[in-house]
Amino acid sequence: MVAAVPAQVATVVEPTGGAQGLPHTGGLVVGAGAAGDVDGGDDGGLVAGAGAAGDVDGGDVGGLVVGAGAAGDVDGGDVGGLVAGAGAAGDVDGGDVGGLVVGAGAAGDVDGGDVGGLVVGAGAAGDVDGGDVGSSLGVGTRTGVTRSGFVSVVGRPNVGKSTLVNRLVGTKVSITSPRPNTTRRSVRGVLHAGGAQAVFVDTPGLHRPRTALGRRLNDHVAEALDDLDVVIAVVDATAPVGPGDRMVLARALAASVSGTAGDGDVDEIGGAPVGGGAGRSVLVVVNKIDAARPDQVLERLAEAEAEVRSTLGPDHEVELFPVSAVSGAGIDALVAATVDRLPPGPAYFPEEMVSDVPEAFWVAELVREQLLHATHQELPHAIACRVVEWEWPRIRVEIVVERESQKAIVIGRGGLVLKQVGTAARQQLPAGAHLELHVVVDKHWQQRPDAIERLGY
Repeated sequence: MVAAVPAQVATVVEPTGGAQGLPHTGGLVVGAGAAGDVDGGDDGGLVAGAGAAGDVDGGDVGGLVVGAGAAGDVDGGDVGGLVAGAGAAGDVDGGDVGGLVVGAGAAGDVDGGDVGGLVVGAGAAGDVDGGDVGSSLGVGTRTGVTRSGFVSVVGRPNVGKSTLVNRLVGTKVSITSPRPNTTRRSVRGVLHAGGAQAVFVDTPGLHRPRTALGRRLNDHVAEALDDLDVVIAVVDATAPVGPGDRMVLARALAASVSGTAGDGDVDEIGGAPVGGGAGRSVLVVVNKIDAARPDQVLERLAEAEAEVRSTLGPDHEVELFPVSAVSGAGIDALVAATVDRLPPGPAYFPEEMVSDVPEAFWVAELVREQLLHATHQELPHAIACRVVEWEWPRIRVEIVVERESQKAIVIGRGGLVLKQVGTAARQQLPAGAHLELHVVVDKHWQQRPDAIERLGY
């Protein structure tokens, strides 16, 4: 039974006397454990880790109080003030302009500022004021979201990344097909899970590029690995871990420890530079267990574990998740592990939003998805779609190919293929949509950066 395959769960490790007087410009107090007043200065003041028994004043301009455990008042400054992690017994004032109070556990009032104020995760026993203008009271108060982050899903082409993201989000946010490199740009799908919000980023398959388009797709993967909180690296349970999978794992692991996935161009199979210490989590997913024998699943798990240990060292703990994006097996454990590794933070998207994909791009993708299912051999790679007119309910989609012979294939005998594609795509649109499809030839567009840019890739 596949369910008997254990998922290895790893842990990620993890850090003050006397009053300090500073000038009134650019003052700084770090780790102060003052028994009296701690004054960070009137301009640009900073008090970090203060455990003061008296007042903590971060300055009147641009003041900052971080981690203050003050028994008195905590004043982050009248302009641009910031109070982070304050555990004050008195008032916590984030400033009158642009104030910010983060994680305040105050027994008194918590004031995020009168203009543009923000109170995040406040557990106050008194009043919580997020500000009179443009305020945000999102985390731990209004929406209940206490942790959030971006999760990049990476893998070589055709390992089921888009199907996995759709399953994780709970609805279709990315098109799928049996053709490699179906996904051509990063697509974000949003999971709202209780007090957490995970933004899954579906990426193109990382591969050795042969065209300018291929290089652009790899660039999208590198960008997705630059700004994230969790990486999900996907391998296929039905095929041995090969050079492409090793490249993906190396890039993902490099991003987890250094915050960068290296160059977007893949000139040779191998790892990316490793350095720094970003501390991001990497979850290794063995997908398509529904199509693999139990012994194949065990082999893929062992191969993936060996690759991770060879990159990070034999003592490094590996997080492995056998799943089926098609059936949903193992998805709950993967979601729980992902959410558990998100950092504290606010909601990035409203609850009703499940994707940030523009409507016009989504319609073009639905048309391309149906064309991928209807065409064969090299033609899918030569097809691009874009919306050129949108006057609801009329939507005109331009289908781009590279040769006249390809145009004839896409249209089909008597327009049959184009008609079937339009019907299938329209069924996924709101009722009343009128979809017009038009095929044009743009020679060698995959090799031309200007054409790639114009098509939105």
